[in-house]
Parts: sequence; C-alpha cells; structure tokens
Amino acid sequence: MPPAKKRARSYDPGRTRAAVLAQLGNVREAVGGLAPEQLGDRTVRDLVAHIGGAVTAVHRALDLPAPPKQNVTLAEWPLSAGLHAAGADDVTPDLDAYLTDVDHSLRALLDAHPGSRLLETGAGALPLDDYLVTRAVELVVRTDDLNAAVPGLDVPYDRQALAAATRLLADALAAKAPGGSTEVRVPPYAVVQCVEGPRHTRGTPPNVVETDPLTWLRLATGRLAWADAVAEAKVSASGERSDIGGLLPVMS
Repeated sequence: MPPAKKRARSYDPGRTRAAVLAQLGNVREAVGGLAPEQLGDRTVRDLVAHIGGAVTAVHRALDLPAPPKQNVTLAEWPLSAGLHAAGADDVTPDLDAYLTDVDHSLRALLDAHPGSRLLETGAGALPLDDYLVTRAVELVVRTDDLNAAVPGLDVPYDRQALAAATRLLADALAAKAPGGSTEVRVPPYAVVQCVEGPRHTRGTPPNVVETDPLTWLRLATGRLAWADAVAEAKVSASGERSDIGGLLPVMS
C-alpha cells in the first residue's frame, strides 16, 4: 500500500495578513531611526528596495489577469521562485516615506481583493492568501539581511511572520526530498519528515536534524552553508541520513 499523501499545511489568512503588515512596520520603524549617512548607504537602500519590492510584487500580480486555475502548491512555490531582486534606484530618497507608501497601498489592495483571487506569480498561480505567506518569507529573510548589513540595527521579527517563513521553507524541503527517513526540527515552529529511506514510525527517529528558526532560514535560502552551520554548532545532525546539505538551499 502506498504511503498516505500528506495534507497540505494551512495558514490563517487573517494572521498572515497581520504578520506581513507587522514585519513591514518593524522595518519601517527601524529605518526611520537610521542616521542620514546610513540612509544614504547603497547596501541599506538596496535592501530597502528588496523589502519594498517583495510587497509591491502583490500589486504587480494583481495588475495581471487572473489565471484560470492554481497550478502550484504553496510548498512547491519556493523551489521555483527566487527572492525579489531590486536596486536602490527603485526607491525614493526618503526611505521612511517609501515604506509608508508601500504599507498604505498594500492595505488598500488587501481591503479590495478577496483572498481567493488567483495571482500569476511567475513561479505558478496561487491564491492571494497563499501568496501572502510567501511575502512573509521574503520580508523575514530580507529583514535578516538588513540586520546583518547594519550592525546594531536589530529589526525585530514578528513572531507570526517568522513562524510562517520557517514552516513554508521546511515544507519546501519536504516537497523537494519526499520521504520519511529524516526528521527536520525547527522548534518551536516546524517539524517535517523528508528523504527517501526507511520510514520512522515510533520512538526517537534514527535521523534527526535540529536548528533554530533564523539558522534554518539562512540555510534554506543559501545565506549559510550547511558545513559551516554544523561546524559552528548552529545545527545538530545525527544519523547516516541526516546530512541534508546537498538539498539546500531550497530557495535563493
């Protein structure tokens, strides 16, 4: 008998929308406190453009005709999508005003369109509610990039946005390498089984990978190499099938 098909993870649309807006607000507040010389830094401006572009991608998708049907699952989406690319020339000189405009226009769009509205995303057609989960991924990853680029900035991560990003990228790994021989744990947000081989049924799994959410996001998006994470004890891996370095990143 073939193994039962895993049920797709569901996300609460209201929480997802709130998480996207909250993370965008966290970035806007932090950027508003930067010194003039920091605001003028090309790296900072590029990252703000990436963050804004991740949100305005919703606008661009809504401007296109709705596709006839959904043709990709949410878990599959990261495998064929890349993180939004933009440059500093895409934003206005006033970064706080730019992010405020992005926030206001997103709120207006979310009020005007149902979550079931299908969008052509370039990596497949998804409902708006699902696409917003991918926006949480981009916002959290780019926030992490911004924190790394500006020492002491420390933009907070909205808990729900971080949870959604962690879960979606974990599910993408399971979609990329289906199986039940290896358990990947990212407490407190996600546990998935992946990799072909003997399926674990009870007790302690023979192959376990465990790490924290931010380390997982960095691994899953190619910002941290598997070997470096293991060497720095940022990830623990036990069992002969626990080396998942060859499956990473799942999105870049």
